[in-house]
Amino acid sequence: MTGRDPGEAHRTVTPLELFVDLCFVVAVAQASHYLRDALIHGHGATGVLRFALVFFTVWWAWMNFTWFASAYDPDDTLYRLTVLVQITGSLVLAAGVGRAFEHGDLLVITLGYVVLRTALAALWLRAGLADRPRRATTLRFAIGVTACQLGWVGLLFLPAAGRLPGIAVMILAEVLVPVWAQSAGMTPWHPGHIAERYELFTLIVLGESVAAATIAVQGAFERQQNIAALCALAGGGLLMAFAMWWLYFTRPAHTLLATTHQAHGRRFAWAYGHYFVFASATAEGAGLAAYADHLTRPDGTTGALPAALGVTVPAAVFVFAVWAVHLRPHRRRKADDVPCAVTVVALLLATWLPAPALVAGALLSGVVVAVTRQDP
Repeated sequence: MTGRDPGEAHRTVTPLELFVDLCFVVAVAQASHYLRDALIHGHGATGVLRFALVFFTVWWAWMNFTWFASAYDPDDTLYRLTVLVQITGSLVLAAGVGRAFEHGDLLVITLGYVVLRTALAALWLRAGLADRPRRATTLRFAIGVTACQLGWVGLLFLPAAGRLPGIAVMILAEVLVPVWAQSAGMTPWHPGHIAERYELFTLIVLGESVAAATIAVQGAFERQQNIAALCALAGGGLLMAFAMWWLYFTRPAHTLLATTHQAHGRRFAWAYGHYFVFASATAEGAGLAAYADHLTRPDGTTGALPAALGVTVPAAVFVFAVWAVHLRPHRRRKADDVPCAVTVVALLLATWLPAPALVAGALLSGVVVAVTRQDP
C-alpha cells in the first residue's frame, strides 16, 4: 500500500468512497432527527450540546477515512474489506445516536467508534509496512488513533460528573493526532480529490437538511393550521438551501488546497473548519422542522424565540464558517469580507422578526449576489 501520486491526473472519487458517504448519511440523519426532537420538547441547550458531540464523532470518522483514502487507496480486496468494516462501525454508531440524545448513553456510539477506529488503525499499520519513507507518519497515526480509542472506552467507566470534561479532553486529543503525526512528514493526499470529497459531503448535509425540513413541513400542512406562515417557512427554507449551496460553491476548493499544499497550519484550519460548515447545514434542517412544529402547535413546549433561534443561528454559523475557511482565503481586498459579516449580524437579528426563515432566505440570497459579484 504505497502512497498515491498527489499530482495524479483525473483523480476522482471512487464508488467505494461514495458508498461510505451513503452509509455515513444515516448517522447524519439520526443526529438531525434527535436535535429536532430536543428543540421541539424544549431541551435546546442539552440537545445542541449532544448534537455537537454526536456530530463530531460522525464527522471525525468520515474525515479521517477521507484523508487516508486520498493518500492510500490500492482498491484491492483487503482494503475493500477493511473499509466495509468501517462502514459497519458507522451504522452501529448511527444506531446509538438515539440513546446518546435521550439518555446521554454513549455505549453504542462508542462501540461503533471502536469498530471504525480499529479498522482505520489497521489501515495505517498496513500503510506503514509498505510505505517506508513515510513510516514514521503512518505509525504515529496508528498509535494516536489506538490511544484515543482506548481513551473513549475509558470514559464509559467515569462517573457522570467527570464525563463531560473527559469528552473535552478526548476531542482535543483526537484533533491533535493528525497534527502530531504529519509533523513527521506529510501524507501524499491529492488536493483535487480532497476538494471533491468535501464538496460531496456538503451536498449530503444540505440534502439531509432539505429532507428533514420537507418532511416536517409536510406533516405540518396536514394539520391544516397556520397555512400562510407555513408557506413562508417552506419558501424561506428552500431559498436558504439554494443560497447555502450557491455560497459554498462560489469559489473552487481545489485551487485553494493546491496553493496551501505545503502550508501545514492553513491546511488543518481548512479541514477542521468544515466541522462548523457541515454541522450548521445539518442543524438547519432540524431548526426548520422545530419551527414548523411551533407554528402548528403554539401551545407546545417550543417557544417562539427558541424556535426562531433554531432557524437563524445555524444559518449565521454556516455563513461565518464558509467565509472563514472557504471564501476569505480567496479574497483580494478586505472589503470583500463586509457582505458576510453584515449577513451574520442580520441573520441573528432576524430571530426577532416575523417569518425568520423567509427573512434568512432573503439575507442569504443577498450575500450570494454580493460574493458572486466580487472578483474571483
